[in-house]
Amino acid sequence: MRIRLLGRLIAMWRKRRADKVMKSSYLRRKARKSAFNPRWVKEARKYIGLKEVPGKRHNPAILRWWKAIKAPWFTSDEVPWCAGFCGGILEEVGIVSSRSARARSFEKWGEKLSKPVYGCIAVFWRGSRNGTQGHVAFVVGKDRQGRLMCLGGNQGDAVSIKPFSTDRVLSYRWPNGEPHLIDLYMPIISSNGQPLSTNEA
Repeated sequence: MRIRLLGRLIAMWRKRRADKVMKSSYLRRKARKSAFNPRWVKEARKYIGLKEVPGKRHNPAILRWWKAIKAPWFTSDEVPWCAGFCGGILEEVGIVSSRSARARSFEKWGEKLSKPVYGCIAVFWRGSRNGTQGHVAFVVGKDRQGRLMCLGGNQGDAVSIKPFSTDRVLSYRWPNGEPHLIDLYMPIISSNGQPLSTNEA
């Protein structure tokens, strides 16, 4: 009788232990999947191809992003809107952005990374490293030349993926509290012969 009871207890302990291991493994896989395909990148990809509207009319999505980052006084899509795009996308998925129309405002936002990872925000200087102008975009890979492939707004007056030189990078940032896997490889994607982006005004 005691041997049977002991056998049952051991079986129950093994099952609970196996359940914990399975749950832990599931949570790790879920975290890896979330970190490898951040929800803000998935949201940003929906807008690839969106363009400014020529003339007096303006793209309503860009105006919506200005409001989302608490800068409703911007009522045009003919001003640099890269920070509006990145900030607006973050706000759409429930992450508080830098809430500024200035690209370089992201230099102090979130967590600083020592190197780029898929989905991080890259802050670039524009015009001069020591100036005030900049550009901001989501890193989605590298091309075979090692250039950063970035998904951003106001890149050719549109939401697009373009190659950028790492020499222009001021900082790599990540949303506070969001999981990331710093040692994961960076996806290699084709730049399709595109020249480096050098001016996103």
